[in-house]
Amino acid sequence: MLRNRVITALILAPLVIAAVFYLPSLGFAIFFWVVAALGVYEWAGLLKIEQVWKRMLFVGVYAVLALVVYQVPQHYASILAFTCLLWVFAAGAVLRYPRDIEWFRQPWLLAIVGFTIATGAWVSLMVIRAHDQGSLWLLWILVLVWSADVGAYFTGRAFGRHALAPAVSPGKTWEGVVGGGVLAGLICGGAIAMWQANIWFWLGLTIVLIAVSVFGDLFESLLKRTTGIKDSGTLLPGHGGVLDRIDSILAVLPVLAIILI
Repeated sequence: MLRNRVITALILAPLVIAAVFYLPSLGFAIFFWVVAALGVYEWAGLLKIEQVWKRMLFVGVYAVLALVVYQVPQHYASILAFTCLLWVFAAGAVLRYPRDIEWFRQPWLLAIVGFTIATGAWVSLMVIRAHDQGSLWLLWILVLVWSADVGAYFTGRAFGRHALAPAVSPGKTWEGVVGGGVLAGLICGGAIAMWQANIWFWLGLTIVLIAVSVFGDLFESLLKRTTGIKDSGTLLPGHGGVLDRIDSILAVLPVLAIILI
C-alpha cells in the first residue's frame, strides 16, 4: 500500500504543481474544477447515492453552481467568508461528536455542505492564484498540507500511542499530529520566515493552518463514520478516493484566501 501511495503522489504532485504555475487563468479554473467535480462525485456517496447517473446529475448541479459563481467575482469574498464560517461549525461538530450526529444523516444538509466546501475551495484557488505571487502561495499551502500529512503518516506509524479523536478516527494519533506539525512547520515556517516581512504573523498563521488541516481530515472521517463509508472512493491507488486526499486542502484554502484579500 505504501508503494502505491508513493507512486500515486509522485505522479499527481508534479501535475498539480505544473497546473498551478503554467496554466492560463481559464485553464487553471477548469483544471481544478474537474478535481472538485471528482470530489463532488464521491461526496454523492455520503448521501447514499449509488447509481452513476444520479451521481452525474449531482455533479451537474454543482457544474451549474460553479458556472454562476465564476461570473460574479465581486462576491468571492462573501463566498469565502461563508465557507470559513461553515468550517468553524465543522470543527465544532468534530469536537462534539457523537452528539448531534443525526444532523449529518440528512441528505439535504450534506448536499449543501458538499457544494459549499467544493465551491469555496475552488474560489479560493482562483483568488490565491490572482494574488501577487499567487502561484508561490499555492505551492506553499500545498507543501504545508502535504508535509503535515507525510509527517503524520510516518510519525504515527512509528510512535503513535495516543488516539487523537478515537470516536471519529481511531487511526489518528497525537504523536502523528505533532510529527506532521513539526515537519510542516519547519518547511513552511522556515520558508515564510525568509519570504515575508511580518514573520511572527505568518508563523502564527502557519500553526493555525496546520491545525485547520487536521480538522479538515477529521471532518471527512466524521462524515464517513456517520454514513458508514470506509473510503470516499478508489480512484487513487494507495490513497482511496479524491476526497481522502484533498480533505485537508479543502479546509485550509479558504482561510489563506480570505487573509490574502
